Amino acid sequence: MEGMELVCFEMISHHGSARSYFVEAIQAAKGGDFALAEKNMAAGEEEFQAGHQAHAQLIQKEAGGETVPVDLLLLHAADLMMSAETLKIIAQELIDLYRKQGGC
Repeated sequence: MEGMELVCFEMISHHGSARSYFVEAIQAAKGGDFALAEKNMAAGEEEFQAGHQAHAQLIQKEAGGETVPVDLLLLHAADLMMSAETLKIIAQELIDLYRKQGGC
């Protein structure tokens, strides 16, 4: 695997891991373990940023005049990135809400 495929799979791997951490953060907060929730949010953010760096490589190529082919794999990777970002926002809101309510 090389080039475009590799970048897409990096995005998919990192953003998929980020989503998992964000879901685990919500579950931890729901159980009242806010330290674990924050730990999972931080791990998720680290994974998200790693995936975002892979995505930035493609943006830099295109900005430099190189054609970046858009195919189903790239669309899937971009969709996963956006869903991870959305879940990150929702997870933080839910953690804050659970914290205000004192857990469930």
